[in-house]
Amino acid sequence: MPARLNLECGGSTPLLRCKPGRSNLRRTGSSNDPRRLFSLTLRLCALCVSVAIPLVSSAQKSQLNLAAASDLKFALTDLAATYEKQSNVKINLTFGSSGNFFAQIQNGAPFDIFFSADSDYPRKLNEAGLVLPNSADSYAVGKLVLWSPANSKLTPEKSGWQSLLDPAVEKIAIANPDHAPYGRAAFEALKNARLYEKIKSKLVFGENISQAAQFVQSGNAEIGILAASITSSPAFASGHGWRIPQEQYTPLLQSFVVLKTSANKDAAVAFLAYIKSPVAQAIFEKYGFAKPESLGHPTPR
Repeated sequence: MPARLNLECGGSTPLLRCKPGRSNLRRTGSSNDPRRLFSLTLRLCALCVSVAIPLVSSAQKSQLNLAAASDLKFALTDLAATYEKQSNVKINLTFGSSGNFFAQIQNGAPFDIFFSADSDYPRKLNEAGLVLPNSADSYAVGKLVLWSPANSKLTPEKSGWQSLLDPAVEKIAIANPDHAPYGRAAFEALKNARLYEKIKSKLVFGENISQAAQFVQSGNAEIGILAASITSSPAFASGHGWRIPQEQYTPLLQSFVVLKTSANKDAAVAFLAYIKSPVAQAIFEKYGFAKPESLGHPTPR
């Protein structure tokens, strides 16, 4: 009687049926039964594939090196973690002042994407031919906050600018205006509020806005002009904060660019598409940023 051969892989439905004609195959559970051997082979192949796919995926995982303004420390860390979970991309974040990154990129620093705290540095890089064409875009608008720690007697949320004139204030922290956009904005706001001459001797400069925030948080300065994206984070949320009126400083329209030297341009463009998505924009707003559209400005190119 002809033997019917069923090849199965972990289920009751045969993968293949064939009727080879007359056969002397035994229908016992013997280890010499070709049906069992073939089935075992298929199972081993499936196991090999299941093990190999993760190894290949891991080996092929793309990496993006991001240079980011330090006001993005909390927001971009959240965004990168979320993106990594839904993609095959590893995001490596380096935070610092926009001006320092601008100089490093001009000297060939190996970054894929530059997130600046303004639009001027990306524009200058574009003009220098260091940017992937048409990759420049704005992603958020930064805001200034006058901030003091929770245990401080200073209450800028009530006193506003007058808090800086309190006798208890000996040091006021801001980012260095020479290479930090938030420092330049703080300097401009103090000038427009006609307070700069009165308090300039008390100013201490952080290398970037994150370091300026650390000065205040650690007690090395009594109060500071910081980024809303930092004071909105859990570590600063319990402090005293007053949002400085937008009309007192030039809007901090923040932009990104893909660098022409990037080895992962496709992955970089895909990540920036995510940054512009509604989900990502909601995270920016959570950390005190406004949307670029709020200014009615054209997209910087």
